Amino acid sequence: MAAAAVLVAGPVYADEIPKAPGHRLVKEYDGAPAIAAPVPGEPPAQHPFLAANGRSGMHGDAGGSGTYPWSGPLGKRPGVSSEKMAALGGECATVTFDRAGRIVTVCGTFSGFLVKLLEPKSMATLAEYKLPQRSSTVEALTTLDFSKIFKDTSGGAYSYLDNEDRLVLADSRQHILRLTHEQTADGGWRFRVTDDWDLTAQVPHDCVSWTNLFPSGVCDPVTSVMPDWAGRIWWVTRQGRVGTVDPATGAIRSVRLTGEEIQNSFSIAEDGVSIVTDHALYTFRAAADGTPRAVWRQTYDRGTGTKPGSVNQGSGTTPDLFGSNGKKYVAITDNADDRMHVLVYRREDAVPDESRLVCEVPVFGSGASTTDNSLISWGNSLVVENNYGYENITSLTFGRTVVGGVTRIDVRDDGSGCDVVWESDIRSPSTVPKLSTANGLLYFYEKDRNSLGVDAWYLTAVDFRTGKRKWKQLTGTGIGYDNNWAPITIGPDGTAYAGVFNGLVAVRDTV
Repeated sequence: MAAAAVLVAGPVYADEIPKAPGHRLVKEYDGAPAIAAPVPGEPPAQHPFLAANGRSGMHGDAGGSGTYPWSGPLGKRPGVSSEKMAALGGECATVTFDRAGRIVTVCGTFSGFLVKLLEPKSMATLAEYKLPQRSSTVEALTTLDFSKIFKDTSGGAYSYLDNEDRLVLADSRQHILRLTHEQTADGGWRFRVTDDWDLTAQVPHDCVSWTNLFPSGVCDPVTSVMPDWAGRIWWVTRQGRVGTVDPATGAIRSVRLTGEEIQNSFSIAEDGVSIVTDHALYTFRAAADGTPRAVWRQTYDRGTGTKPGSVNQGSGTTPDLFGSNGKKYVAITDNADDRMHVLVYRREDAVPDESRLVCEVPVFGSGASTTDNSLISWGNSLVVENNYGYENITSLTFGRTVVGGVTRIDVRDDGSGCDVVWESDIRSPSTVPKLSTANGLLYFYEKDRNSLGVDAWYLTAVDFRTGKRKWKQLTGTGIGYDNNWAPITIGPDGTAYAGVFNGLVAVRDTV
């Protein structure tokens, strides 16, 4: 179980991400600074085996709320900086923060994913650990079909920081790694692999590599990992395997959801593990020996094909576990052909199947409606963005943009249904948006249509209560600044970070 693999690196200073021509032809800032208006409500429960809420993973907490307890930028003369993490690629997906505020992240390059420790102000690299190259990258380079990379959510993109500031992820070899970062005698930093759990006895692993270009067997990449309230590490694979690892004993247990695919992450509360496949939503719990057991299952409308803006033919959301006044809900979206729906379910065990669905709300326009990002949830409110039309970094070049749209939906206090609170025309093509409950602002990564062909990307702040855009700040121009499915993350110091194709962008107030 334990491993001693170490990669040491001193500070490495990357370059600023270059801007494409035209950045002087677009507005740098639009709107006016917002006044902080905290959103009332109870924060999500703190998971005992995760870093504090807001520091632990892509969706901010175990329930997938997409919320942060501290304020992001208010738009007061925002300063923008960026760091290029690789010559090709370098996009930083999950961004987490250790107790000292240092960034622990995973950045994707064409040669392999890099686990990085970054100084939060300069985003300079303090240490890095190289993960194995993913099969999708080898396939893309040998077939020149780069969609294989952009539709691959495995290999460490979904990772989490635990309660001891250790990063946990599944690499492309079907191993779960737990890494600590520590200071060396000379004052530098390094990553050290403290644990390595091999899943290959239960997960097919005949995968494409440079030494195995024509595999004859099956390759099933591990998509995501997350701990439950007992400390077990749960994991899921693309081909529908759901499993656990007991960190104390190394025991590995799993089941297979035959014919179902899992491309998203999952969420965990004390009452169970919520997993969505391309066919159904599940709640799981572990049996005494750790074997996953499905408590309930609900199918949804998966449509008749994969829409532009979706990874597969199914829900694009990580489930949201939410609710106030003692209510327990789980929300996803479906993949219905004409208009996608936001679906809210009761998640208690003793609910008849026919009564589990609370509401089914159609969102966005006819024939142009999908999302491949988690919803934002706070209290009884949900916020969903429209990703229809975005597939990869080539989708929006030459000044193009998406149809767009953002909608807020509230579950009624008595649980009798849901209502649309507001609709917005914000065009946020592919980011995982976030809410600062400390200032009441939603953060999106926006791109407008440009008749001159300039591809300008903006961090946009929207009022949670009204859906009105408060301000937007230019981050950069060109595909290097394309968000390409990475999240916005709000740091403890008030900085908003956005993963982009060439690395990481930071926006912070300067006054």
